[in-house]
Amino acid sequence: MPDAVPPRLAVVGVGADGWGGLTEPARTRVLGAEVLLGGERHLGLVPEVPGQVRRAWPRPLAGGLPALLAEHEGRRTVVLASGDPFVSGIGSTLARLVGTDRLEVLPAVSSVALARARLGWSAEESAVVTVVGRDLHAVLRELAPGWRVLVLSSGAGTPKALADLLVDVGYGATVMTVLGDLGSAHESRTTAPAASWVADAPDLNVVALELRGPVVGGWATGLPDDAFEHDGQLTKRDLRASALARLAPQPAQLLWDIGAGAGSVAIEWLRAHPTCAAVAVEADPDRLDRIGRNAAHLGVPRLERLGARAPEGLADLADPDAVFVGGGATAPGLLALCRDRLRSGGRLVVHGVTLETEALLAAAYAEHGGELTRLAVEHAAPIGSFTGWSPARTVTQWSWRKP
Repeated sequence: MPDAVPPRLAVVGVGADGWGGLTEPARTRVLGAEVLLGGERHLGLVPEVPGQVRRAWPRPLAGGLPALLAEHEGRRTVVLASGDPFVSGIGSTLARLVGTDRLEVLPAVSSVALARARLGWSAEESAVVTVVGRDLHAVLRELAPGWRVLVLSSGAGTPKALADLLVDVGYGATVMTVLGDLGSAHESRTTAPAASWVADAPDLNVVALELRGPVVGGWATGLPDDAFEHDGQLTKRDLRASALARLAPQPAQLLWDIGAGAGSVAIEWLRAHPTCAAVAVEADPDRLDRIGRNAAHLGVPRLERLGARAPEGLADLADPDAVFVGGGATAPGLLALCRDRLRSGGRLVVHGVTLETEALLAAAYAEHGGELTRLAVEHAAPIGSFTGWSPARTVTQWSWRKP
């Protein structure tokens, strides 16, 4: 006989109004479940059912969730989630674990939709950043005067911590509106500038930001060099813009930044899109710490850092979609490994300033094709009482795309 098809896993979104806000189909799923999974708060919002097994999420969730689902495989299981399970919720995690064909999702109105409705903000004219279980510095990627951002809060302490962070980066004039317990009978709203924020906040809140402050850097590649803390090991602005144009950041793609220095290339790759991923590979521990500070300051704290030398330290990394080699290209076998590990259509960009590296890149160009470019940048600088051109060190750039 063919194997029995396992029952679908129902995911029911619950708003702050609890049981009263659920649709009839959602209530039917909850009442008919043999097993009910969710957070303690959500489990407490629905009525008890005799004989029903109720289990709160394990901690840590990522490590314990597969075993929890396996334990109840084959039983009618319902997962309780916040609002829309696919808005910074459990839905995406479950889809990866069991597949979308196994899921039946019954969403409620999300806190994002409720917040936009209360404020009159359109989806096209505002951004959403979640700091639930994430570093608050992710908000800094969105800094731009006049821009609107909804922050999905991790708790009552988020608004004050966010206000302090905005003040630190010169955005103290930002208007903050904290929307508490959206959709419930005791919904609240508090508005004040970040610089004078003192109000308490409920545990369930969304923070709306009308950003007011200076231009601190665009989303086009080529941030000013002084945006980065560095010790001189930095891919300078014009060279960085050239490299990133050829690396071509794409949503959800992974970059290796080898010999990362200050991490500038990896950081700008991540700033290109919220789903981009990057690993900064740097052997020097002081520089590795500096990369972390730069990433947080520029709004991409999700940058992964690896203290290792290439090519030996690259073995356990996921295959990349793009690779930048800013230093150490002459390490035996490094460029061959990068070409081999690149995914189909992947991009490789290598910079060199020495004759030895230049010869290596010329040979790679002769064998594999691609694009070989010499980049010479000069900046105006004082010469006595006059002004003249001050040349930077010429860089040879080899770029190549994997078929």
